[in-house]
Amino acid sequence: MEVGKLKNEMLDKWIIKELRGIREDVLIRPGIGEDCAAIAFGDTACVLTTDPITGSGSHLGKLAVHVCLNDIASSGAEAAALLMTLLCPEGTTKEEIHQIMVEANAEANLLGIEIIGGHTEITSAVNRTIVSATAIGKIPIQNLITTAGAHAGDLIYMTKQIATEGTAIIASDCEAELSKVLTQDELEAAKALIQQISVVPEGRIGGRIGVSAMHDATEGGVLGAIHELCVASGKGCVLTKERFPVHDATLKIAAYYNIDPMKLIASGSMIMAVNPDRAALLESALSVAGIAFSMVGEVTEACEHWLVEGQQRMLFHSPEADELYKVIK
Repeated sequence: MEVGKLKNEMLDKWIIKELRGIREDVLIRPGIGEDCAAIAFGDTACVLTTDPITGSGSHLGKLAVHVCLNDIASSGAEAAALLMTLLCPEGTTKEEIHQIMVEANAEANLLGIEIIGGHTEITSAVNRTIVSATAIGKIPIQNLITTAGAHAGDLIYMTKQIATEGTAIIASDCEAELSKVLTQDELEAAKALIQQISVVPEGRIGGRIGVSAMHDATEGGVLGAIHELCVASGKGCVLTKERFPVHDATLKIAAYYNIDPMKLIASGSMIMAVNPDRAALLESALSVAGIAFSMVGEVTEACEHWLVEGQQRMLFHSPEADELYKVIK
């Protein structure tokens, strides 16, 4: 099998279809593209998500925190706490473990989140440190947003630029090699994109405005995230490639490694589907908050997913393994 998360078809066939819904208090169950689960506690939904960091050798604490909190944000919920598990290979130093937790706790506290538990272990089962985090949030049930809520005619927005996380990871982990094709200023700008991976602010805005659906772009890049949102909603889309913003350093890195930046891990971009009647409100709120955004396409009733580039119109499908794994072995 390929490195990376399971293909959606495999995930659906081998895992999701084996899970049976048996409780009335479960509000969001596993599904392609769903970022979170949710359970009813009276009028409040407890929202939960979990994710590992496997594709990066740097900023493990920061990435673990933000990847999970971004998922919670995609539901419109307010995150409250995190649990973290560290699985470290033999030879890991106490200083390395300490640095991960210092970074993770600082990032969590900046967003008003506590790390309330977890597990730390040295094990021969891994050859590099794996950090897995679980986030817990809450929201009034009537305000809960899912990935599956998009409607035909909704406009599709994305925040910031494509491949934010992937660009930062590759620039940090492959800095020596990339110094042959990027200037030092370009390398520093690419590495600095790690500071833009949170989508908590735009998630709060989307929840307040009442968007139809949100999905945090991670493995599979922005194309994968939009495809998952549409599949979860039982809809299709038409996207315009020229509308997707891309950093200059991302283009140079993608050209050097011969990878597609639209399929490169993209934490930092929130995908939102919104009724056209609410689009102006969303744009205004994002502008006031200083969050860059682009309207990149439209949700369609027909379950086909089209990417338009100039005069060309191409179908795109469920994402394969993320482009990151072609670079980070």
